[in-house]
Amino acid sequence: MRAKKQIKFLKIEKLMMKLWVLLLVLFPISNVFGKAMISKSNIEVERLYKQVRVEENKNESLTMKVNELQSFTNIQAVAKEAGLAYNSHSIIVLDN
Repeated sequence: MRAKKQIKFLKIEKLMMKLWVLLLVLFPISNVFGKAMISKSNIEVERLYKQVRVEENKNESLTMKVNELQSFTNIQAVAKEAGLAYNSHSIIVLDN
C-alpha cells in the first residue's frame, strides 16, 4: 500500500493562509461593528433633531408672546395702569 504524500507548504504560503483566514474572520466582524456605529450615530442625530424641534417650538411660542406684549393696545393699557399718558410727540421712528 502506498503512503499518502504529505503536501509541504513554504513559510510564506502558511503565512498567506493564516492572513486569509484572519481576513475572513475579521471582515464580517468589522462590517457589523461599522453598521452598529452608523446606527448609533443615526439615533443620536434623530434625538438632536427632536431636541431642535422642541426648542424651535419654544422660540415660536415666546415670539408670539413678545409680539402680543408689544401690541399698541397692550402698551396703552400698561401705561394707563401706571398713570402714564401717551404722547405721540415723543415717539421717534428709527429706520434700519
